[in-house]
Amino acid sequence: MKVVLLAGGLGTRLNEETQVKPKPMVEIGGRPILWHIMKIYAHHGFTEFVICLGYKSHYVKEWFSDYFLHNSDFTLDMKDNTITYHKTAEEKWKITFVDTGHLTMTGGRIKRIQEHIGNESFMMTYGDGVADIDIKKLVDFHKKGKRIATITSVLPEGRFGTIFSDKDYLVTSFSEKTDNKNRVNGGFFVFEPKVFDYILNGDETIFEKGPLEQLAKDNQLQAYHHDGFWKPMDTLNDKNKLEEMWNKGGAPWKIWD
Repeated sequence: MKVVLLAGGLGTRLNEETQVKPKPMVEIGGRPILWHIMKIYAHHGFTEFVICLGYKSHYVKEWFSDYFLHNSDFTLDMKDNTITYHKTAEEKWKITFVDTGHLTMTGGRIKRIQEHIGNESFMMTYGDGVADIDIKKLVDFHKKGKRIATITSVLPEGRFGTIFSDKDYLVTSFSEKTDNKNRVNGGFFVFEPKVFDYILNGDETIFEKGPLEQLAKDNQLQAYHHDGFWKPMDTLNDKNKLEEMWNKGGAPWKIWD
């Protein structure tokens, strides 16, 4: 099952960092938060990624293209321009990089990668939030529910949209960006390919509005409840908190060895 990562936004609330790099490439512990998210999925055996690019897309492409080189010890023979590698830290990942437009909305970005998904189930999350979520349990939950879409609902610090679900975990309504203490959209979605049919307005589609709201109305959106650690990196303060957790050796999302 492929994992789609939304990594094309501007990240205006992290302006100090995002003037020179896209938000998902802001570093925690010397590695982009996007790398941390991919490590979470890879830990559970999901290693094929489709990255939706936009703002400063070249930065993402170049960082991953040079990953092997930057994480290796090697000898460079400048006489014939050959490299002998001695020690490497490789990731067994397959990554498809797709330019989904500079100002494209979230739904539009998902629609643009449809050809790379085909008729298969797939996962999707935002490129700026980490969690200690069990991805395999999430996928099992989705399969048992037999719905088009599964959203991970979490308990936030505040300032996010609300998810209301019934006793069978079916989402009854979805309200974006309301200040409350209820469960909210934590990303980490699982979709059936029919989800593309809900994206009707091309690049201008905000996925969290029309598509998710309509899926809920059609009883095709269920909520997987994650009560563990979850934190998005929306502001510089969020970034600093995540950095502090990592540096102290107590990053809850670091579930890999």
